[in-house]
Amino acid sequence: MQTIVSDLSKVLPGLKIRDVWADFRKMIKHPKTFDGFQKELVGKKILKIRRRGKNILIDLSGNTTLLIHQKMTGHLLYGKYQKSIRQPADKYQKWIAIGRGPLKDDPQNRFLHLVISFSNGRRLALSDLRKFAKVLLWPTDKLDQLGDIKNIGPEPLEKSFTFEKFKKIFENPPAGQRRGKRGKVHQFLMEQKNIAGIGNIYSSEILWEAGIHPLKDISKLKETELKKIYQAVKKVLTKALKAKGDSTSDYRRPSGEKGGYQNIQQAYQMEGKKCRKNDGGIIQRIKIGSRSAFYCSKHQ
Repeated sequence: MQTIVSDLSKVLPGLKIRDVWADFRKMIKHPKTFDGFQKELVGKKILKIRRRGKNILIDLSGNTTLLIHQKMTGHLLYGKYQKSIRQPADKYQKWIAIGRGPLKDDPQNRFLHLVISFSNGRRLALSDLRKFAKVLLWPTDKLDQLGDIKNIGPEPLEKSFTFEKFKKIFENPPAGQRRGKRGKVHQFLMEQKNIAGIGNIYSSEILWEAGIHPLKDISKLKETELKKIYQAVKKVLTKALKAKGDSTSDYRRPSGEKGGYQNIQQAYQMEGKKCRKNDGGIIQRIKIGSRSAFYCSKHQ
């Protein structure tokens, strides 16, 4: 998410919104109608782009913030687009990127369901194959009261996120996260109420780096193991940020380009391959709830 925020922060601030289009209006959660959503957006000026957990926050003039949660298959794109004049052969391509490049040529970038037009002639588009994404408008000064924001845990790459704070999260987990699959370390790391922004890919990568089995109960983790996980969180997320995100699946940068972390993965989607620690282990896959975790059979 931080890659998206960083990329959009270079191009969006100062632009005015001229128009809004959507063909899957169920993704808009507030206001309740598209007309209300459109009316509130048009004419607003973009002030700042930031992030809280997996929520992208676009602060607008008039004490308004546009919140976008991309969910599983959504990603934001920015560039020049034109609306299809004729019914395209591909039913998804109601908008077509102008010019050559990944915005137009990468098939993952064609599922556009929300398009925001700006004063400079460019557009911000939300591509989302499975249509799980969530969009809403909310008063900026009341954003902290919104459930999507107020229940999110600390940001792991902030300097204020010390080991002591990390340890307390495991020692005093929220109710309902002490037992069952939520009490397993892989799921626990992914729970946004505990730590912000860690998804399935990075949970597997973090635990591979730390040498901890994904099914280990959080109640049985020793302090030395917690330190390894804490250090791995910092290391893996920093590497992912430098690589501009992971494009194993649908994720793309606003330019339409892929991120690069999938090229340096150590565990995720590496099932059956030799562990890169050269310890004789083989990467295994295991189901935890509806998600898959990947781990080394030897050092984890």
